[in-house]
Amino acid sequence: MTSSEVTAVDTSGDGIKAKVKTASGEVTLEADILLSAVGVNANIENIGLETLGVKTERGKILVDTFYKTNVDTIYAIGDCVPGQALAHVASKEAIICIEAIAHKEGKYISQPEPIDYGNVPGCTYCSPEIASVGFTEKQAKEAGYEVKVGKFPLSASGKASAAGHTEGFVKVIFDAKYGEWLGTHMIGYNVTEMIAETVVARKLETTYHEVLNSIHPHPTISESVKDAIEAAYDEAIHL
Repeated sequence: MTSSEVTAVDTSGDGIKAKVKTASGEVTLEADILLSAVGVNANIENIGLETLGVKTERGKILVDTFYKTNVDTIYAIGDCVPGQALAHVASKEAIICIEAIAHKEGKYISQPEPIDYGNVPGCTYCSPEIASVGFTEKQAKEAGYEVKVGKFPLSASGKASAAGHTEGFVKVIFDAKYGEWLGTHMIGYNVTEMIAETVVARKLETTYHEVLNSIHPHPTISESVKDAIEAAYDEAIHL
């Protein structure tokens, strides 16, 4: 239920009753358990940052492109710095941070390449899974792009049907002018294993034409990405 707000929770009975304010009115949801997952706060209080003069803003440690704070010998990565609070982001930040320090000390030949936070995949391990990277259709239009959008339902996927997981879809967004891959959004079985194709393609500035000319294995759920691109360019043969 999007654009909705939980206004009250009643735990007096055997289960849980939650009042939810939606665009069409208030509804009451009943369940055995309520899980509140509203984000991540960095645990940076009382660890000496104030004493050392390390700058923070809105609960995050401020760092430069290579994760150095305003104090020359102190670096920070992960959930305590601005950016997506994701394990794979923190891991890459750590690598870049150490390589930058090594480069500064003359122990590493080249300066590391900064992270493109606009090309970080997000994965939600629910059922069905959710995976996305890049612009949404709305964001792309707001950024001034004229877009080509393709959507392929997993109900049309032979592998998804064989596996018994036909719920979900793959949606792709491309720049109509140059064919640049702007974003991908997926809901369905195992889609967190599929999002990396878009991440790599966007990093390489691949166009829709190059992806359509790359053979995808059949039957697989991953070929649904290619099917969605075909749909965006009116070349669909599996719909």
